[in-house]
Amino acid sequence: MDNKERRTNPPHPTRALRSDLNEAQLQTLADLERFGWQLKFVRRPMFQPSIPVVFDPDLKTYALLEADGSLNEHPLFDIRGE
Repeated sequence: MDNKERRTNPPHPTRALRSDLNEAQLQTLADLERFGWQLKFVRRPMFQPSIPVVFDPDLKTYALLEADGSLNEHPLFDIRGE
């Protein structure tokens, strides 16, 4: 019996992730990318706006891109480690 983890998270094309962002978020993301930050995923809670999540270059710190383009470095949720 094979006990390997079968759940995988296929990589999302950046273009698909960016399609959920508004102009203010795209501008902030462009500024962050100059410093090595990356858009990793977009949370899509039911009946709520999408929540883009960005990570620093070391993948140790994450933040949310708010709808107004501001960066929320203290979100009210934790992200599971791998």
